[in-house]
Amino acid sequence: MSLQTRLMTAVIGFVSLILIIVAVITSATLGKTMEDQLDQKLNNSAHALVSVTEAFDPSSATAQNVLLAGRYSPPAGLLFVVSSPVTGFSGSLVKSTAADELRGTLQPLTGEQLSEIAAALKGTSVATVSLTDLGSYRVMALPSTNGVLAVTGLPRDEIQSQLTQLLTVIALATIGGLILLALTTAITIRVSLRPLRAVAVTATRVANQQLDRGEVTITERVPASEADPRTETGLVGASLNKLLDHVNASLASRQKNEERMRRFVADASHELRTPLASIRGYSELSLRALHRHPAAEQGPEVIESTTSSLERIQAQSLRMTRLVEDLLLLARLDEGQELVYGTVDLTQLALEGLSDARPTAADHHWSIEVPDEPVTVVGDAGRMHQVVANLLANARTHTPAGTRITLSVAREGDDAVLRVHDDGPGIDPAIRDELFARFARGDSSRARQTGGTGLGLAIVKAIVEGHHGTISVASEPGDTTFTVRIPVNPAATTAEDDASEA
Repeated sequence: MSLQTRLMTAVIGFVSLILIIVAVITSATLGKTMEDQLDQKLNNSAHALVSVTEAFDPSSATAQNVLLAGRYSPPAGLLFVVSSPVTGFSGSLVKSTAADELRGTLQPLTGEQLSEIAAALKGTSVATVSLTDLGSYRVMALPSTNGVLAVTGLPRDEIQSQLTQLLTVIALATIGGLILLALTTAITIRVSLRPLRAVAVTATRVANQQLDRGEVTITERVPASEADPRTETGLVGASLNKLLDHVNASLASRQKNEERMRRFVADASHELRTPLASIRGYSELSLRALHRHPAAEQGPEVIESTTSSLERIQAQSLRMTRLVEDLLLLARLDEGQELVYGTVDLTQLALEGLSDARPTAADHHWSIEVPDEPVTVVGDAGRMHQVVANLLANARTHTPAGTRITLSVAREGDDAVLRVHDDGPGIDPAIRDELFARFARGDSSRARQTGGTGLGLAIVKAIVEGHHGTISVASEPGDTTFTVRIPVNPAATTAEDDASEA
């Protein structure tokens, strides 16, 4: 059963029950009121007829004589019975109120009808009786002073007619009202549930899209007119749109990560292919020279060529080893491994790092700015030394001769700050957003003279984040600064992060 059907059934059922209860209460109240009015009218008529009856001698006291005395004008439909110890039972029914026609409109009551009245009044003075051929009557028995018992009755047909008419009107009005209510409810529910149908249609269209491969963009949305968060059903549409926005962003991020992974695999393959090709070429060259000349005939030239090839093989092996070690380090840092914490003096690390970097680029101008007091943090000394070395190597490699490179260390609040500044040409804006990505390089040809493998800054970022720190870069021609911020107390930073996530 649909929601619309259930709602309509519930609404119409409850309203019908309420209307039936109201109709019953109204009918009962009106019936009771009309019965009270009839009893009052009957009481007045009974006392008036008793007064008339008291004027007759018991031997002449009959129902017809009392009614024809002219001292009381009975209403049409009145029933009057007299029980005299002399004349016995007699009764008449008034069919007209015109005095001149009264004699001709008195209908004598049959013995059966008189018996029915007597049986109804047995033990009581007021009763309701159903008379044969006459219908329902309300009767009252009053004794008179001359020993005659007078019984007066008035018909209940008017009450029953009015109640029947009232119930008919209520029934017709109820049926009409329920039909109108059903139509109004159906239209209201259908309009109110329209946003849910729009949600279902949108969800179906999204479900029919292929989301498991390739670049995916979810453009389907619930129309704004059906996604009003101020209504309950519109809130569902708005929530679905928000969910689709999140899913679309997640799919875009997934696609970006897949493209980055493919590029990473391609870059890693390229970096590994070069030394492997060199190793293979030099080994083949050495073997060819050895096979061409027997061992007894190998002269200085063959030995020198073989020695040079082995040196090249060793150099390429070392290059490949460094690349694999860098990749392994990044993988372990991603897993939260490789860091051994202790007290690290950043001031001492900066002095040592600059001393190591200065001989590698004597054509650069090197300077250092450190405070008088040591700046210490809790971290891995070896990895922090690698951060300093990689940042200085990056500044040295990508700046021309004569560039001034400044290394500074300072304490700012709860953070230790390390900066590497140079006045070189700056960073190309095209690669600035991918600067800390793995294998990110300004030279797409990957020539050895223009840089390393492209993992240096990625390793720096991984190490800094492993220490709960941040790294940022600001660059423009003549002013480039890499800023590393490491919390002095990483435990407090971790607790704050956990609290914010909770």
